[in-house]
This record gives sequence, C-alpha cells and structure tokens, in this order.
Amino acid sequence: MSFSTNAKLVLVTGPSGAGRSTAINALEDLGYEAIDNLPISLVSHVANPEVMQKPLAIGLDSRNRDFSTQWVLNLLSELALIENLQSELLFLTCEQKVLLLRYSETRRRHPLAPAETPLVGIEREFDLLAPIQAMANILIDTSAFTPHDLKSEVRKCFASKGVKRLAVSVHSFSYKRGLPNGVDTLIDCRFLNNPYWQPALRDQNGQIEAVQSYVKEDKRFELFFSKTLDLIKYLLPAYEAEGKSHFSIGFGCTGGRHRSVAVAELIREALAQSAWQVSIRHREMEIKQL
Repeated sequence: MSFSTNAKLVLVTGPSGAGRSTAINALEDLGYEAIDNLPISLVSHVANPEVMQKPLAIGLDSRNRDFSTQWVLNLLSELALIENLQSELLFLTCEQKVLLLRYSETRRRHPLAPAETPLVGIEREFDLLAPIQAMANILIDTSAFTPHDLKSEVRKCFASKGVKRLAVSVHSFSYKRGLPNGVDTLIDCRFLNNPYWQPALRDQNGQIEAVQSYVKEDKRFELFFSKTLDLIKYLLPAYEAEGKSHFSIGFGCTGGRHRSVAVAELIREALAQSAWQVSIRHREMEIKQL
C-alpha cells in the first residue's frame, strides 16, 4: 500500500563543520523524518515511497566507512529513477578559512586528518565532495551564517506553503571581498552612479529611499532594471519547470552597501509583487553587524 504518490526525500551533505546537523534539525522541525549519518548502502532501502509516511531527510557523512564519491553519485542516479519519489540534494558549503577557524575554536581534529592539521583534512574533503556539490539541487554557503541563520534559510527553501513555487533568494555583495559561493546568477552594478561619493549618502545603505532614488536617477538605470527584471522573470518559470526548487541571484558593487543593495531590494520587491517567494541577504551589511 502506498502512503504517498509523491514521497519527498532530501539528502543533506557537505564538508564537516558546514552545518549538516543543524540543517537536519531544521528539516525535522518542518515535519521531516530525520536520519543523520546513515550508511549509503541503506539509503535506497529506507527511501521507499511504498512505506514512507512523511517526508524524509537523510544526512550523508564523509566519515562513514562506505562513503565514496562514486557511490553517492550512483545513489543520486538510482533515486532519480524511483517512481513516486521526489529526491533533492541539499549541499552545505563553507569557505575553507571559516572552517579552519571553527576547528581552531573547538580544538577538534578533522575526521579525514586525525593525525594532521585540520587544513589537510578540509582540503581532502573538498576534493572528495566537489563532484557531489556539482550535482546539488540546493547549495547553501554557511560561511557567514549562525546556526539560527542556517535554520532560517532551510525553512525558506523547504517550508511548504500550499502549492510550493520555486524559492528565490536575492543577494548583494562586494566584489572586493570576492564572489559569493552558491549563487546561480551574478549581475554587476558597478557601472551605476555611486552614492558613496555623495557625503550625505556615504554612511547610508541601499535600503534607504534616498540612496535608491540616487541610484535610479542614473540615466542607464531604467533600461538596465527593466531588462534585468524581464530576464529574471523569463528564467524563473523555466528553472521551475526543470524541477529546480531554489534559485539565487547576486548583485554586486564595489563596497556592497549602496548600489547592489538598492538594486537587490528593488528586484526583490518586484518579484514579490509577481507572487514569487523571495528572500534577501546583504552579505556586507550582515558582516558589519557581527
């Protein structure tokens, strides 16, 4: 007897210290049956739509003795062929320097380098997981996240609200600090007039109406914004039709506080008005608040 005609399975993995356990707990709070650190050889037996009474979240740990890159890739292919099973891979990534700091603070040894430095283990694990990360349906970079932030992001991606549409996240960032990890599409805003050079606006940010108004006064803004919004609105249904559950868009500028924030806020508002489920993050402003 089948309990569900559309059983849901989320596999959760990523480098040690990136937040797998926190994500598993967040999914459990959303009503998923959670199993962490399950041997890969048992996943296909547990993920059976005929017996699943609720959505299932399974954590895959590279420390398992049967863990191998190829085995996980084979598992993903097998799961995709199971009738009445909707499976997704949630991959949690994190900057190596942040992982190293976390290991230093907790004085833990890395599981893949128990007799060596944590950095050696981190690098080994990144190499091991790289092909798996490339297969992820949802990629979350936890570098700047607290556990609360990560739980909130997981809820945004997986919380069920009637008929679930593609979840969209809009990010702002500074090119000086490098590109954000895990963002699907990047758009450069550095050609727009920069409010930083206006003394009255320098200490403000792109969430402020005065800053947004200054950015919109640039004669190139209207066409840039309309074409960017049209492109995004064209792409989102296409990705939704392909089965993608989350799509992220990054807007960058020099400092990550004025132009990119303003454009991200305006895009978020426009998408929300079109009934898309949209979340927003301003990387540089969050860092300033830590």
